[in-house]
Amino acid sequence: MDRPVRIFADSRSRWTVALLVVLVILSLLAARTIFAQYAAWLSDPDAVRSFVADFGIFAPLTFVFLQACQVIFAPIPGQALGFASGWLFGAYWGTVYSLAGATIGSFVAFHLSRRWGRPFVERAITASVLDRFDDFSSNHGYLTLFIVFLIPGMPDDVICFVGGTTDLDIKRMTAISLLGRVPGYFLTNLAGASVASEDYTAAAVIVVVMAAIALVVYLRREELTTRLFPPAR
Repeated sequence: MDRPVRIFADSRSRWTVALLVVLVILSLLAARTIFAQYAAWLSDPDAVRSFVADFGIFAPLTFVFLQACQVIFAPIPGQALGFASGWLFGAYWGTVYSLAGATIGSFVAFHLSRRWGRPFVERAITASVLDRFDDFSSNHGYLTLFIVFLIPGMPDDVICFVGGTTDLDIKRMTAISLLGRVPGYFLTNLAGASVASEDYTAAAVIVVVMAAIALVVYLRREELTTRLFPPAR
């Protein structure tokens, strides 16, 4: 009768590996908890404003870093942070810092998805959307990207990861993400700056208009997804 194959040299090695496995599992659970809290925190303009203001002259760099992290780690609408940057830095510089951070984050997201491939992206994006984007990108990929980044309420941060799985040029996609985001980020920063200057009427008008657009996009998300990413043939 064949003797069983020994994987570990001794019991000490076996317990060492078991301990490492337990530590890895605990680390993953802790990271998941921290990430959930972090994502919620990034969507709170008041919390972000208070945090960034504490950094004094380093506040702009801190905000750019947070905006980049929002794209990569917490794919929620970046306009929430844009409102805070307008409140902190004014409409002009707030827009500049918001776009800088979002562009850096998009560039990193494109590279991450291209480096780790489709299985990495499929953890967050449904396979049907990926198939549609793959089929459509060969002819209209750049135009589609621009529209996604231009319309408020569209999942532009998520699309950064989808775009990285295609053959589209990363530098061009990054440039398109920058140009497409300009109107939306400027308006949200203008709203934040209006609140800071106590011009609540202007802020309310901007917020209502953008919220209405986002609501329409949300209610017609299936139709828009089909139009932007037709089913693969």
